[in-house]
Amino acid sequence: MGPTTTLGPAPHVPPGRVPVPQGYGPAAPPRRSLSEEGVGWIAAHGGAGTTTLARLFGGVDLGCRWPDAALAEPAAVMLVARTNAEGMRAMSRALNALREGRHPPGMRLTGLVLLADAPGRLPLALSRRIRVLRSVAPVHRVPWIPSWRLGQQPAKTPNALLRLATAAGLRLDAKGDGRDRRP
Repeated sequence: MGPTTTLGPAPHVPPGRVPVPQGYGPAAPPRRSLSEEGVGWIAAHGGAGTTTLARLFGGVDLGCRWPDAALAEPAAVMLVARTNAEGMRAMSRALNALREGRHPPGMRLTGLVLLADAPGRLPLALSRRIRVLRSVAPVHRVPWIPSWRLGQQPAKTPNALLRLATAAGLRLDAKGDGRDRRP
């Protein structure tokens, strides 16, 4: 092992407080409300597709958590899941958490996004589940896009993505890479 460097004792900071580095002035007061700008993509489960949607449309990839006011994250959110059975169950659990009020004040669910987990038609049981989800919030289905598996954009942007962009208040540029996001 190499030599150890000692920086000296850490300054005393009360629990729950973050020390402000000296020379940087007073800390800004913590933000208490979500931002009215942009959209947040919330994954109902791991691998739902929020990273792909954030890269394509912009907005904030929130992963599997609610937006945080202290980080000025968006109040408008889209809940995202895959169209397999586990994805639909995860979507239902997230909607139940919303129903029970286990979300930050001011958060607004603007829609549900279901990304195809495989090419082809859904089994009847999963199609029925989507009908139930539609009774709660607008549902936007994104078809299977083979080029995404290779990390590429499709030659022609599917209409479902254009409709989703409109519903989210975002737009795709001509290349479909999401760089020009606001109308």
